Amino acid sequence: MQKKGSGLGAKIWLNIIIFGFIGQIAWAVENMFFNTFLYNSVYNGASQAAVNGSIDVMSAISTMVAASASFTVLATFLMGTLSDKIGKRKPFISIGYILWGIVTAVFGVISRDNTAKLFHLTDEVRILTVTVAIVIVMDCVMSFIGSTGNDAAFNAWVTDVTSTKNRATVESVLTLLPLVATAGVMGLAGAVESIGYNVIFIGLGGIVTVCGILGLFTVKDANVQPQTEGSYWKDIVYGFRPSVVKENKKLYLALSANCFTSTAFQVFFPYIFIYLGNVMHFSLDNVMASLTPAIMAVAAVVVIAAVAMVILAGRLMDKLGKEKFMVFSVVLYFLGLFAAGFAKNIVVFFICAVPALLGWALFGIAMNASVRDFMPEGKIGSFQGIRILFYVLIPMIIGPFIGNVVCRFSEITYTNEYGVVTSAPGNVMFWAAAAVAVLTLIPVLILRRKSRNMQAQ
Repeated sequence: MQKKGSGLGAKIWLNIIIFGFIGQIAWAVENMFFNTFLYNSVYNGASQAAVNGSIDVMSAISTMVAASASFTVLATFLMGTLSDKIGKRKPFISIGYILWGIVTAVFGVISRDNTAKLFHLTDEVRILTVTVAIVIVMDCVMSFIGSTGNDAAFNAWVTDVTSTKNRATVESVLTLLPLVATAGVMGLAGAVESIGYNVIFIGLGGIVTVCGILGLFTVKDANVQPQTEGSYWKDIVYGFRPSVVKENKKLYLALSANCFTSTAFQVFFPYIFIYLGNVMHFSLDNVMASLTPAIMAVAAVVVIAAVAMVILAGRLMDKLGKEKFMVFSVVLYFLGLFAAGFAKNIVVFFICAVPALLGWALFGIAMNASVRDFMPEGKIGSFQGIRILFYVLIPMIIGPFIGNVVCRFSEITYTNEYGVVTSAPGNVMFWAAAAVAVLTLIPVLILRRKSRNMQAQ
């Protein structure tokens, strides 16, 4: 099934787009709504005594992000290696997505009132604390299942069915999907107050489950040979062996580069919607009300042009070489993040976000495709765990921690509608993210030098 030429069949493209998009919808729900769900629903309305006696909301968010990242990595190691052993990805993809949707829907029934009824609690501090703990635990469960279907199986399947001649093109499409999914989920953010988090979680969870059911009939495994040699547990730690690292230096340099850009992203992203809503006073309702046909037409042209440019960039990378785009994209990413820290209003902030997002997208295309190119045959599933270690665990532990620390230096406090003093993140987190992003140049420049030395030989 793997295509050695530059073309992929329509059915492969269909599954790449559907499972890539729905998977990103599910991750966007977790990354965007779970944080605001804690902030705006679980903590909102709690008394000052309950807030003071329980875990701080910002600390709860950073704890949830780090814990869920740990379970994501665990699942990817265990299930990715298992898919190598049996030589199949399809069962993990389909069943994983089905269960992923079900667990996402469960968040629709989590509330302080339901916690009090379920555990027969009356103390406000305990009710809030237990509810927060339930959210964090369920996020970990969701991350384990979601990572099984998406990070471990789907990503390995994409590597199976693509080649060095078309991976950057495929990555250009996969890079756009998180942006489209994020925009779609952001569109739902304005409806939270009217329809509630429960409707959103149950509705989107149902969509993910339907996608998994569809996969039972549409996904076809590539010709992956079962890895019968060696034990399962040895294969799990295969990527940690010094000899393996030495044999695959370019792979680990590419992974390290991705680690820096992902960490920079996680410095601000867990707090971004809190920042936009409470510091920039951004309201989707106000934006929608101010849209005119002319503005919508211009926005549509800009979006179409951006999509075309990203896909064109992927095709150019396949033809000219991925390493030619890496330094430029990192610089663009840095400049956008650095400028965002100076933005005093929402318009300027979104203008600054354009180069940051463009740099992030271009770098992701080039480096993600390179990571797929450098993975050793027969160990693609096992290396999904190593990949997520660099893409998710390290960034989602270090990034939010840095963001939490720097936000303390520039945090903004205000009294909400319930008379409770609440903190919001400050603009320094964007400068901290830019500082982390610039470190990406270290592994990128080493990787470019190694590639040039190999070409010269």
